[in-house]
Amino acid sequence: MAIDDGPLADHPHLHASDLEWLRALVADWQMVADLAFSDLVLWFPHTDDGFVSPEGRSFRALAQARPSTTQTVVHRDVVGDRIRADLRPMVERAWRYQVETHSSDEGRPAPARLRVRAMPLTRGGRTLGVMTLHYSVIALRAPSRLELVYQQCAEDLLAMAASGRWPDVDQEFTGYGGAPRVGDGLLRLDVEGTVDFASPNATSALSRLGVSEALEGRSLAGICAELRRAVGGMVDESEPLALTGRRAMRTEVEAHGATVALRSLPLYRGRERFGAIVLCRDITELRRRDKQLMSKDATIKEIHHRVKNNLQTVSALLRMQSRRMESEDGRSGLARAMRRVETIAIVHDSLSKGLEDSVDVDELMGRQLRLAAEMAESGHRARTVLDGSFGHLPPDMVTPLALVITEVVANAVEHGFGDDPHRAEIEVVMRVRRRTDAAGRQSLELEIVDDGVGVPEGEWTPGLGLQIVRTLVRGELSGTIEWTAPVTGDASGAAEAAAVAAAGTSGQTTERTGTRVLLRAPILSVQS
Repeated sequence: MAIDDGPLADHPHLHASDLEWLRALVADWQMVADLAFSDLVLWFPHTDDGFVSPEGRSFRALAQARPSTTQTVVHRDVVGDRIRADLRPMVERAWRYQVETHSSDEGRPAPARLRVRAMPLTRGGRTLGVMTLHYSVIALRAPSRLELVYQQCAEDLLAMAASGRWPDVDQEFTGYGGAPRVGDGLLRLDVEGTVDFASPNATSALSRLGVSEALEGRSLAGICAELRRAVGGMVDESEPLALTGRRAMRTEVEAHGATVALRSLPLYRGRERFGAIVLCRDITELRRRDKQLMSKDATIKEIHHRVKNNLQTVSALLRMQSRRMESEDGRSGLARAMRRVETIAIVHDSLSKGLEDSVDVDELMGRQLRLAAEMAESGHRARTVLDGSFGHLPPDMVTPLALVITEVVANAVEHGFGDDPHRAEIEVVMRVRRRTDAAGRQSLELEIVDDGVGVPEGEWTPGLGLQIVRTLVRGELSGTIEWTAPVTGDASGAAEAAAVAAAGTSGQTTERTGTRVLLRAPILSVQS
């Protein structure tokens, strides 16, 4: 749950700690709504001047919460709205005089079905906001013991919030996922950490751990210590601070195949601690799924690692075989095969280090650019330059793209020197850009330029390496490829190659011609 903190940003009368506290309160006040059986709304002056001056002051709703323990009474989303005329007097009184105010029956013979309560939120003697609680009187008739304990816990937390005592942003980060909620289970402890009250769900959660006796009247820290000893588990030295309610903390207790998450909230009256609330949640199934996911992730990483090792073995075998070849053409063919296998191995090595939906390939492609040039040098020197950033790409796009770069760069170095015996160096520049069209579709533009001898004039047939590139670009990357002569005044050469890949609505590729050679591949399933 988030706060609409636009009106609070750079507010002249708010400190950075004030805004942090308000954010922490809203991130955690769902618990108050559940305990108080009330809808909550946070009000703040609609202008900066209204913070200090009552003249013409009105209020705007910054946040809203609905209870999950009863029916809501504020059905419409009011965040961003100006306060209603009937609520403004009581909110204004709470803001100006820092006193709690209540709605009245206004002379009607029967009590109103809906009540409103306005509480000022103060820190350091200043009012930072007003919280209104909207609740149904009928819903609170003949309350059970559980409801009475819930309401008492809500009153304790509201009193702490009104004085700025809760939440304590220095002790506990409130905005995190998977936290126990009121309905998951609630324990109320006294100042010594003894259980005064246990909700039925809390009793059920702890019974999963093996606690068979009644909880009330027993020390929660003692109960968990017995469970640790019974299963021989490790003891966290800070755990007793949470289980006795001395500090706002989170911990997990695991025993007999079950796991329960506990969150403690000390209760203060002034500076004196008089008890604690402990929320508990049975997270056994969540932890089981987490372990399954971790096991699957480890398995996939291990598969990538083994594939990389196997490919390196294949490359080593090809290298051994090439040393026995007497034919120069045979050795050259095996060298190219080794280069392709090693490229795939490098990609698998990178994928084994993470299993995200997208891969940051800048380092991988930069290394591949250098390696492809070095492997094809054969006594000459090649200098490589990478201009631009690939960013994050889908994993299934990485392998064909790496192979395309390897083949094109190797072809540039192998054939770019031509028959010039005095030429000692060639430069290969790879420029990469990300584009977004009018429809919001992203594509990758790649240009590889060398200052070699240039492409042959007239009709010419690409070799096996460039035929592989054409197949990869048109098949795996859904694009086209063309080799062109350099543009006048541009130091482009023979290996200037690219693929233009455009994913149309029909899934067909669009051929592109021109004097520049581009690789334009659609980027799918990656956030910008």
